[in-house]
Amino acid sequence: MSDEAEKNIVGQKYRRVLLKLSGEILAGEDKTGINVATIESLASQIHEIHKLGVEIAIVIGGGNIFRGMKAASEGMDRATADYMGMMATIINGLALMDFLEKQGLISRLQSAIEIKSIAESFIRRKALRHLEKKRVVILSGGTGNPYFTTDTTAALRAIELSADVILKATRVDGVYDDDPEKNKNAKRYKNVSYMEALQRQLKIMDSTAFSLCMDNKMPIKVFDIKKQGNLKKAVEGDSVGTLINSKEGAEYYVD
Repeated sequence: MSDEAEKNIVGQKYRRVLLKLSGEILAGEDKTGINVATIESLASQIHEIHKLGVEIAIVIGGGNIFRGMKAASEGMDRATADYMGMMATIINGLALMDFLEKQGLISRLQSAIEIKSIAESFIRRKALRHLEKKRVVILSGGTGNPYFTTDTTAALRAIELSADVILKATRVDGVYDDDPEKNKNAKRYKNVSYMEALQRQLKIMDSTAFSLCMDNKMPIKVFDIKKQGNLKKAVEGDSVGTLINSKEGAEYYVD
């Protein structure tokens, strides 16, 4: 190992991360479908942190292709709609795996729904072994059950795989104490506790996912992945986005 590589590995804050990507992020400016330039940029950022020696698991959504809850609200059977949404996450997982491999990264697509011709079934010990071998593991198919979001999948898989943190990649630069579009005095958190997030009803994850994280002391970092380099900063513990954990006493960014 070179001195530079050793320095990078020692300097990083997180050893193993669970990156949560929504389907909408893959759509980029197109709003629906998969935007090639966007997925190339994501693959490049993932490659950047992989070079630091970080072990990477990725949970991916499917909202750019099909949104189960929206379809259910319009009259479709909820379970059927959710299964369709799970299939959409597998499509996104295949696309991301292709672009990661174009970056030279060895990756594995696992699915909570058995689909042998396309993806491995999710097996915890197998996923852990892939991570130990520095393969990027893409976790698709949600939990394999209807009525659960991919946020809940991210919380569950992060705990199962002993990740150090959930990196929740979004289109916003962090969590605010009020809606910044409605309140110009809204302040952006640097750090906020689980309890304060609950008390202030901050929309970080759905209640099931957030409860899993709080009960198992799984930190969540919310950050803007559109800005190149932010994923690397989040992994290295730099001041980017908002960290939600058990530490009491909120910290804000100072303008």
